[in-house]
Amino acid sequence: MRRALHSDLQAARARDPAARSSLEVILTYPGVHAIWAYRFTHWLWRHDLKLMARWGSSIARFCTGVEIHPAATLGSGIFIDHAAGVVIGETTEIGDDVTIYQGVTLGGTSLNVGKRHPTIGQRVTIGAGAKVLGPITIGDDSRIGANAVVVNSVPPNSVVVGIPGRVVTRALPRPVPSLPDVEDGLMPDLIGASLESLLRRVDQLEALSGAPHDHHDVRPSLSGIWSGEDFSI
Repeated sequence: MRRALHSDLQAARARDPAARSSLEVILTYPGVHAIWAYRFTHWLWRHDLKLMARWGSSIARFCTGVEIHPAATLGSGIFIDHAAGVVIGETTEIGDDVTIYQGVTLGGTSLNVGKRHPTIGQRVTIGAGAKVLGPITIGDDSRIGANAVVVNSVPPNSVVVGIPGRVVTRALPRPVPSLPDVEDGLMPDLIGASLESLLRRVDQLEALSGAPHDHHDVRPSLSGIWSGEDFSI
């Protein structure tokens, strides 16, 4: 447990540029406090002190805003950044070096007893507000985009965006080891790309048919900004 606690502390130092010292992390980081509380309550759970474990996890939730069921299985080097509104269900399994942002839910989609929560691979990054639901598997080195809702398993080295979550395979594998990729501005817009592709096809078909073409299209400019004159705003 001592090695795990130290690994959690080092993860916070390495992945949060705002962390200036280990003492600051120890005193002021509720995400680290939540993970450390889980380590203790998980030990109680494994030693058949389940009521005490649940009581301890309830206190930790009140103090940190993070709910981690003591029966969940968490690896080492996990970092919960900002630590507000994170929920990790009973049968969740999380690998090493995973980064989780605020508002994430690792939840179930069934009331049946048994495996009903996700399995998260190693070095996965889960963006703010994302929901990963059901007994699915998120492959190693994948990234779940902010506010994505993931209900199907994801292969390794993937990016998932949208509602429901759609998988985008990385052009190049993510280097190991590397810091979490947190640049949401680089996430693909699958719906926008699909609409743009359809508009190009319509242009081509109109050109082939000789039909008059309306040049006043409802589409974004090259800068990605939509023209307000196309909408009643």
